Amino acid sequence: MAHRWGMAVDLDRCTGCEACVAACRAENNIPTVGDLQSSRGRAMHWIRVERYFEGDFPEVRVKYRPVMCQQCDAAPCEPVCPTYASHHSDEGLNAQIYNRCIGTRYCANACPYNARFFDFFNPVWEKPLHLQLNPDVSLREVGVMEKCTFCTQRIAAGKDAAAAEKREVKDGDIVPACAQSCPSKALVFGDLNDPESQVSRLAESPRGSKLLEDLGTAPKVTYLLGREHA
Repeated sequence: MAHRWGMAVDLDRCTGCEACVAACRAENNIPTVGDLQSSRGRAMHWIRVERYFEGDFPEVRVKYRPVMCQQCDAAPCEPVCPTYASHHSDEGLNAQIYNRCIGTRYCANACPYNARFFDFFNPVWEKPLHLQLNPDVSLREVGVMEKCTFCTQRIAAGKDAAAAEKREVKDGDIVPACAQSCPSKALVFGDLNDPESQVSRLAESPRGSKLLEDLGTAPKVTYLLGREHA
């Protein structure tokens, strides 16, 4: 395996600003479903920021945790897909092939991270908002599942640029929209197979932990706990 993409999230740095959420929506053509659909449990966001409260009033502190697809090496969403739309790529990504998906939603039921979303309707962007759509990302139609892809279009573009320059992909060449937009640099992306990459070193940090690690899903997103908890 040439690459094995992963991410590290420093919870000490995350301020809960949700710039990553806004950037992800813009980069990946994610529609806004509105308050009515959200009230029916049909909210759609490839990355969300969860809030946790510590302590008792008035000494209450708020902690934030960005949650996206964990790109599990033992992803429970993959074996339940009857059409192999949800599959493991040769670079360790939990990929989704939209034109194979028949919308059974088995994968969403199997995912313990609530990171998969069903398109209940065809997306619509009123003018002039349609002009801001990213041409590198497809528009998903009604009846399919979608999820975080670690901005696979940026991964492909980074590899193409490196190949054009006749060199290997370097650490920092590829940055997903969420990591690029983070003002506190809480999100770090890179190749876990590169022992010198920043994400690889952070993944080995004693502060590191995995979300719902006891389930055995082998996620590739490492959360760095606050130093007071390390």
